Amino acid sequence: MAAQVALVTGASSGIGEAAARRLRDAGFTVYAAARRVDRMAGLREAGVHTMSLDITDAASAQAAVAQILAEQGRIDVLVNNAGYGSYGALEDVPLSEAQAQLDVNVLGLARMTQLVLPQLRAQRSGTIINIASMGGNFTTPLGAWYHASKYAVEALSDAMRMELAPFGIDVVVIEPGSIRTEWGAIAAAAVLETSGDGPYRTQAEQVATSLGRTSAPGARMTSSPEVVARAIVTAATARRPRARYRIGFGAKPLVLAHRILPARVFDRLIRRGMGVTG
Repeated sequence: MAAQVALVTGASSGIGEAAARRLRDAGFTVYAAARRVDRMAGLREAGVHTMSLDITDAASAQAAVAQILAEQGRIDVLVNNAGYGSYGALEDVPLSEAQAQLDVNVLGLARMTQLVLPQLRAQRSGTIINIASMGGNFTTPLGAWYHASKYAVEALSDAMRMELAPFGIDVVVIEPGSIRTEWGAIAAAAVLETSGDGPYRTQAEQVATSLGRTSAPGARMTSSPEVVARAIVTAATARRPRARYRIGFGAKPLVLAHRILPARVFDRLIRRGMGVTG
């Protein structure tokens, strides 16, 4: 039987790169997609197909899916991993940036899903794996738009899971905790750029320090992208995957704490954990 085909978005680094490698090792024909193809040379050398993809651009997304179907005749797994963290006080974030955050983290995910669904329905099989976050269950200071986008991914995934079940299509949410990737450094730079001056300056500096630590090599209280990649492969290969996989440092205990603690008590816990005082 021919190998199953997987498409991984946002595959130029971190979770996406690790997932592409793991899926390849598990026997999938893997297409790794990102805006910067030059950063995926190592994946090409490992036998992964690489392709240029901007999930916010309809033509780019259509071309990517069409290429895979032309070359392989099918798509079995879509890993919606592309995304970034827009941080800054709600008062400071321009609505154009809020729109950009939703365009990537929510609408881009929806666009890719819409494009592969006709093929998955025709096959009456397939798995859509959406990379959300533990931050789709609770929020951190100065992360309003990022968390709003991840809450939306949770809701979209729940709706899709029910809609697509009659067609034999599974929908899975992966909720990583604190993962050691360049994501944290990028988010830290964003919060300083957006709210590093003005009334939120102190909070922005404290949040940036906390976010930036997660990108440091060997950072404490973080997990490797490999733990998320392993969960993605588990979901992609399971006959009946779970609806949610909470993976990595802090994910399970913090989601549980959010459920059982009073809101203001949990707020204090999160502020303390992010180093936000005052």
